Amino acid sequence: MNALPVEGPPDDPWSKMMKAAMAGDEGVYRRLLEEISRSVRAMARAAFARARLGDADVEDAVQETLLAIHLKRHTWHPGQKLGPWVNAIARHKIIDAMRRRGARRAENIEDFEDFLAAPDEQDPHALSDAKKLMEALNPRQRDIVQSISLDGQSIAATATRLSMTEVAVRVALHRALKAMGAAWRRSVS
Repeated sequence: MNALPVEGPPDDPWSKMMKAAMAGDEGVYRRLLEEISRSVRAMARAAFARARLGDADVEDAVQETLLAIHLKRHTWHPGQKLGPWVNAIARHKIIDAMRRRGARRAENIEDFEDFLAAPDEQDPHALSDAKKLMEALNPRQRDIVQSISLDGQSIAATATRLSMTEVAVRVALHRALKAMGAAWRRSVS
């Protein structure tokens, strides 16, 4: 079997810098990562702008890319250009960040209170089931669910009473309801 001829390493600056970095030159490695971060940042901003997601998660995508490059640098073949290898990693990290972010619209839920009034009569069995599921929650989550979902308090009032921000209350409520849903699914399976 004839072996394919091996070409010499490409003559591009990033590849040279990565070789020096892999040989232990920390200063060159730092400069290489700075150059890569500028390139990836521009790539991420463009991708987020095309998706109309703003640029709030651009830096996260850049940092995740740099971390992946650092952790996987041993997989780069010195006979290949570094740019395409970096671009592939960056593209995947940017897509991951965009998927996590999603194309969500924020709606103020405070205005819906009038339209989503609780029914006049509550099923006593549903309330006892909810209280059983609430036992799986930590005390703060239980207090938030009780206050908002069962007692009908507003998020703002609950946040003030618990010395929390409204965003923190919403996040805690979401996590508590998610935990209760998981507990309910376990109980019926």
